[in-house]
Amino acid sequence: MSDPAHPSHRRTLLEAAIQVLPVGIVVHDAQGHCILANAAARALAPDTTQDLPAEAVRPMVGTVVAEVADHVVEAQARALAVDSDAFTLTTLLDVTQHHRIQRDLIGRAYIDALTGLPNRMMFEQSIEELIAAACLSDRFALAFIDLDNFKHINDYYSHAAGDTLLRKVADRIRGALRPSDMLARLGGDEFVLLLNPVSDRAATLAGVSDISDRLKHPFFIDGHEIFASASIGLSLYPEHGTTYETLRRQADSAMYRVKGSVKGGVSVFEETMSHAATARMAVEQRLRLAIRDRCFCCAFQPKVDMRSHAVKGVEVLLRWRDELGVIQAPGDFVGLAIELGLINEITLQVLSETVRAIPELDDMFGPDVSLSLNIAAKQACDVPFMTAFCEALGRTGVAPRFILELTEEAFFTKGRFQREVLPRIREIGARVSIDDFGVGYSSLAALAEITADELKIDRSFITDIHKRPRSQIVLKAIESLGLALGMSVVAEGVETSDEVAYLLAATQIRCAQGYYFARPMLIEQIRMEENRANGERSVERQRRATTLRSPRMLRHG
Repeated sequence: MSDPAHPSHRRTLLEAAIQVLPVGIVVHDAQGHCILANAAARALAPDTTQDLPAEAVRPMVGTVVAEVADHVVEAQARALAVDSDAFTLTTLLDVTQHHRIQRDLIGRAYIDALTGLPNRMMFEQSIEELIAAACLSDRFALAFIDLDNFKHINDYYSHAAGDTLLRKVADRIRGALRPSDMLARLGGDEFVLLLNPVSDRAATLAGVSDISDRLKHPFFIDGHEIFASASIGLSLYPEHGTTYETLRRQADSAMYRVKGSVKGGVSVFEETMSHAATARMAVEQRLRLAIRDRCFCCAFQPKVDMRSHAVKGVEVLLRWRDELGVIQAPGDFVGLAIELGLINEITLQVLSETVRAIPELDDMFGPDVSLSLNIAAKQACDVPFMTAFCEALGRTGVAPRFILELTEEAFFTKGRFQREVLPRIREIGARVSIDDFGVGYSSLAALAEITADELKIDRSFITDIHKRPRSQIVLKAIESLGLALGMSVVAEGVETSDEVAYLLAATQIRCAQGYYFARPMLIEQIRMEENRANGERSVERQRRATTLRSPRMLRHG
């Protein structure tokens, strides 16, 4: 029996162990002859297992890339001299999967998955590197691009169509760029563009305006012809900033200037915009504090039966009692609250305040008056919010007294409101009103599909109605259609006796709302007004009683 400790047996055992190692092992002699290569080495990098020129055999470290069985394999090679340079031992470790994971992680960190564009991180780093290497004469521009009404496109055509639109927008913008320019997607419907280099303000503005015009051409998606546009703000280096953050902020301010005026345009940053952005940020912070401290309150405006003069309902109108105690109307802040996603919490606070005020409202106007609460179109199609809102309203026990007022826009978002939200409203017994009808997306066909209880005709049709024959015709048509569809009709914005006289004489509309009857007032203001009116009536009664008792009246009696 052979001795296991014999050198030949040990060598055989060592060679067998080397052959089954998962790490590639290759040994070359000083002349470059391959004297040992295990199976892993032959599988990973066949070329390294061949005889090599003597000068190529030396200690080294690196990555070997080989194509094996139609697959690219990457192996980490480490070589070292053995036995006074008589041999070179090379180890090969398969790092293919490791490198694939690394590349995937890098891609996720720097590339937007939807469009394949650089993402926020990559773009920011690129700009910072560009600024660090810039000379005094270098000039470039940053354009902040925000699609207009993208949420409505998502809601109406589906999120898949919205994603396709984002990819097509990216492709259309890229088609107008030079190799030195760079487009990135920041997220959502926001893109940012580097134009490098630029010559002057006018030429840069013209180039960006061309991109804006390209985006106004229709996009064909899933058989639909979709029209889109983008509001674009532009900042220039170094005039408007010497850091990425400053340039981004200035371009963002310019973009918001466009959003606030005519969407789909282009604006270059101006210093006044910086002041506006600072003021906007200040309002945002105050809004957040107001929500935290529950500083919102309700004003109430009656809806009056013009024929019986009875109050049929009250509309609840949002007010903000600011830190100085000044009451602010919603026009000063509600748009920003909607944009920032703060309106949901405010609406829930308004509901709470309204329910708390019901006993006083009943005492003032009677227990049968309806309570109209405004819901923004963006909220109306937010199914999770509306579900929570309806649950909160249902828990009050007085949901049947509430009318939820929504603008027409809410009804035309792929049927989401009517399909998913309206059943919840009906379930708790509340009603629905179409607010400001006639100035939004209204059409006779669309109105025929809407399931609502009340139609409020926008004040633009009511103002000076007695002087405007064409508006009279439109008003009559809206009134007739609303009544035919079983909706009660309310005239908004009635301010003069002439308007009331016309509505009474020429229409069947009974219910109206406006300054002619009463301005929106807080509960305490209504109380003060009542006390003042009662005081005046008391004085008048006393005056009449005194007059009746006077000798002069007796003589003439």
